[in-house]
Amino acid sequence: MLRIGIDVGGTFTDVTALDAATGRFHIHKLPSTTEDQSVAVAEGVRAVLREAGADPGDVAYLGHGTTVATNTVLESNGALTALVTTAGLRDILEIGRQQRPDLYDMEADKAPPLVPRALVHALVERMSAEGKVLTPLDEDGLTAAVAGVSEAGPEAVAVCFLHSYRNGDHEREAAERLRAALPGVYVCASSEVAPVFREFERFSTTVVNAYVGPKINRCMSRLAERIRTTGVPVEPRVIGSSGGMMSLDSVSRHPVTTLLSGPSAGVVAASHVAGQAGYGNLITFDMGGTSTDVCLVRDGHALVSSQRGINHRPVRTPSLDIHTVGAGGGSIARVDPGGALEVGPSSAGSQPGPAAYGRGGVTPTVTDANVLRGRLNPEYILGGALAVDHAAAERAVDTVARAMGTDRPVAARGIGRIAAVNMAGAVRKVSVEAGEDPRGCVLVAFGGAGPLHAVEVAREVGMSTVLVPPNPGTLCALGLLVTDIRTEFAKAVLEEADERAPDKLNEVLHEVHTSARDWLASEAPPEADTKITGEARMRYARQNFELSVPLPQRVIDAARFDCEAVAGIVAAFHEQHTKSYGYAHPGARVQIVEVQLTAAAAVDKPELPAIAEGSEPEEALIGRRRADFDETGPVETPVYDRAGLRAGTVLPGPAIVEQLDTTTVITPDATARVDRYGNLIIEVEQR
Repeated sequence: MLRIGIDVGGTFTDVTALDAATGRFHIHKLPSTTEDQSVAVAEGVRAVLREAGADPGDVAYLGHGTTVATNTVLESNGALTALVTTAGLRDILEIGRQQRPDLYDMEADKAPPLVPRALVHALVERMSAEGKVLTPLDEDGLTAAVAGVSEAGPEAVAVCFLHSYRNGDHEREAAERLRAALPGVYVCASSEVAPVFREFERFSTTVVNAYVGPKINRCMSRLAERIRTTGVPVEPRVIGSSGGMMSLDSVSRHPVTTLLSGPSAGVVAASHVAGQAGYGNLITFDMGGTSTDVCLVRDGHALVSSQRGINHRPVRTPSLDIHTVGAGGGSIARVDPGGALEVGPSSAGSQPGPAAYGRGGVTPTVTDANVLRGRLNPEYILGGALAVDHAAAERAVDTVARAMGTDRPVAARGIGRIAAVNMAGAVRKVSVEAGEDPRGCVLVAFGGAGPLHAVEVAREVGMSTVLVPPNPGTLCALGLLVTDIRTEFAKAVLEEADERAPDKLNEVLHEVHTSARDWLASEAPPEADTKITGEARMRYARQNFELSVPLPQRVIDAARFDCEAVAGIVAAFHEQHTKSYGYAHPGARVQIVEVQLTAAAAVDKPELPAIAEGSEPEEALIGRRRADFDETGPVETPVYDRAGLRAGTVLPGPAIVEQLDTTTVITPDATARVDRYGNLIIEVEQR
């Protein structure tokens, strides 16, 4: 039986198939179809089945990573969305928080609300902060709001009332009326999407969910239909932002959970591969055609954030703590009015792509610079599937050279250098700025362009080891094969952690536990090993932010706190506060702000096959060419075929390793060795 993972990126769609019987992997890479991602997905499935010599009926599992939700928000092309809210809160999205997008730019504008003010309908109703009805929902006002929404003709409606995280009855009534009156419109309520504390963040999350909902639902419907046309008998699963697989139905109900779908698959895969190689502390470095994603993994577990921003809009759903910068192989280089060289964040994408792709692109990109520097094959890439237009790359980079008043080699080297600095900044963001020392981590490089730049990025931040997996260009697709079925459920508590009266805590815990248990019953295969874990977000009374404290497993299993358990998590909070801030207040009142449970069903995780041993690099040598390095300039450099390398082989720099899905550059001050699983372990000499 085959397990297939398909990751859709901004430039390429990557497909990995695992033959469960033989342990053999089959990979395929093809350009993404940005207008309809499901087209490339279906083509990729057919192609990998041909390469594996398998029938569609042999497929037992299909995992998918998507960028639809992310791109929809970034490109501001989502659904026309209306908002129904409590009277007095009409402008909450406009007001937001007293935070500027850029601390030192006094004229920077906030991102405009995703809902035009004319489509915000305010209703008379009121819940107290304790969830008691202060003002009943005005039936006449609700009728008028439904009529007003219907007349405007939106594709989606978000329902967000004050304090609905404590009592969502009014929201549910309004949402049901809207769904009945507008059967073709996507309607969601904040008590369904994000029943959590803080109005602005809750409203923003629900509106983003509504804004991307119609497009995600259309994409998921097309995906399911195209997969059926291939003859594959299973329904795809989609990876969410927190690194768990979900059914298409779950995605359709909560599309906001897929905002980091694609990048999270890479983090899961990198952790799996590095863990098998003996590394638990790492920084994942996923450089594709459009952007670079980095994430810190500690002791084999990626850090998770309860909130993140996308295009300056907060989203309160759990996600892997991934930081993204606009630096990829397709990042466009330009010279600003002051004469400074800039690289990114705009990208040439897949159409037309870098000039070197020969598809009509004329703007200089990082890929074009790598071609001219001899780091990329000057004749073809993707194993010969795509010819390189060297002359077009020269013409593109010449535009930068002329603007800089320098020659072509210097301009190409400058493009590479600026790109490396930009990506090093992202690595520092998830490590140094978070209080972690990157020097104790391994940089796991993947994506189509990650291994090209990883050594220089590692040197820039003081890291001494780089790991390049066997198939780095399609690693995200592998991640879809090793990702557990998982999602999170959270609900606000806002109660004092009083061991004498845990009734309110138990009420919320039981509600969340029931949701997690029911989800597993519908999502997990019958034979799967399931587990529910969780944490409480806690703070001292009147603090603004919370710390996460794990909940004892016995509390979760019983869905009930007892006095001893409450006292235990309070003690754990004091300890965590001391660790985070250097002090604690053991006598102060402690508040539980939120409870979050994670429902997970484990999947079988394939072990990477060991490769044959051998120590002669000449067996994999396929040629030599002049390649340009920051330290030495152009030097004659051996080029190796990755498929010919054997375990135990040592490659002193400079060296270039080519394979179908990427190219690895080993600089003159670095040395690579091949481990038993085929990973390239590159040791970087720090200056």
